[in-house]
Amino acid sequence: MAQVIPVVSESLQSTVRRLLPSQFGFGEDLQASNVIIPIIDLTASAEGSDVEVSLQQALSFASQTSVSASNTTTVLVNTAGFWKIDYNLHGASSGSASGFSALQLSDGLSTKNIVECTSKVTNNSDNMSANGTLVVYLDAGDSISCVSTSVRSVAFATARQVATTTGLLVNPAGFTPE
Repeated sequence: MAQVIPVVSESLQSTVRRLLPSQFGFGEDLQASNVIIPIIDLTASAEGSDVEVSLQQALSFASQTSVSASNTTTVLVNTAGFWKIDYNLHGASSGSASGFSALQLSDGLSTKNIVECTSKVTNNSDNMSANGTLVVYLDAGDSISCVSTSVRSVAFATARQVATTTGLLVNPAGFTPE
């Protein structure tokens, strides 16, 4: 036999009022039932995010930006949104010159090294490498660049936008989930 029992919890009622503002003036307390009601959560499909992360963030020719820098600074991305970046940095010193390569984040006024590879000057050549994957958020006016301070130091990175500034996922170019 189905039973309906009032649930007296100010925190639950407060959450219902916050999440469902149209129910704010509803005068009844929350109620619980011992009847099992199946719930089908269609949220992921409604948001368009029912594609596995590994597929949604897959590389594609038309969605990918790749740059390398040797003794220069090259902008990788300057469009607002969430970006997945794969990088490979190499710093090599030679004689009295140190080697430095990095990924730099800039807001147009200042820069921050978010990943860097520095080789120190030694009597012998010193080589350092770093590679990995990271996800960055760029606001309007922000950019991320590959930086290298010598011919023997190289910064390589490839980037793909994975979401807009509002968090709307961006699928690989040419891919439409069914």
